[in-house]
Amino acid sequence: MCNRLLTDASFFQSLVVFDEQLAIQTQQAGCPLCEGRLDRADYPRKPRGGPSDLGPDYSKRASLCCARDGCRRRATPFSVRFLGRRVYLGAIVVLATILAHGLTGKRLAQLREQISDTLSARTIEHWRQWWREIFPETRFWKGHKARFKSPVEKGFLPGSLLDCFSGDDMGHRVRRLLQFILPLTSSLCEKPK
Repeated sequence: MCNRLLTDASFFQSLVVFDEQLAIQTQQAGCPLCEGRLDRADYPRKPRGGPSDLGPDYSKRASLCCARDGCRRRATPFSVRFLGRRVYLGAIVVLATILAHGLTGKRLAQLREQISDTLSARTIEHWRQWWREIFPETRFWKGHKARFKSPVEKGFLPGSLLDCFSGDDMGHRVRRLLQFILPLTSSLCEKPK
């Protein structure tokens, strides 16, 4: 099921719609520093992974800039498409890490065929390391892991986390996981204390 989702253009298009809603909410909230008006100032992205027919929506990341002179701070909304500054799409990082459990040469070749011929075993290992060593140590995870009924197996992240989200539709479950980790996708500045 994960394999089919890697090339499902409708799934990736649904993430664009969700991201646009997040950008609108962020814009309506105003500058997190001075509460000034935020103008759209999207920036270009060249994401890797996903279907070949992603369209122009995936060539930019929503970004906002305060219109108030003296502030001009950027506010990058949360995103279900992009995991921070990673060049591969967030869903690809999640799905490929799950599919790479027990990575063999044959499995790597299949992932490269579906995702990108530039995908390397080293990149996948980097993602696995992030999920299993860095993610569990984030303040975000430490503050949210108790909300799950059963413990999430650190050694099987992100698959064990995906299992916590119910539903028969894999796309829905991946979207819910991406929504859950939204706070890790943005660099919104905080109001000074």
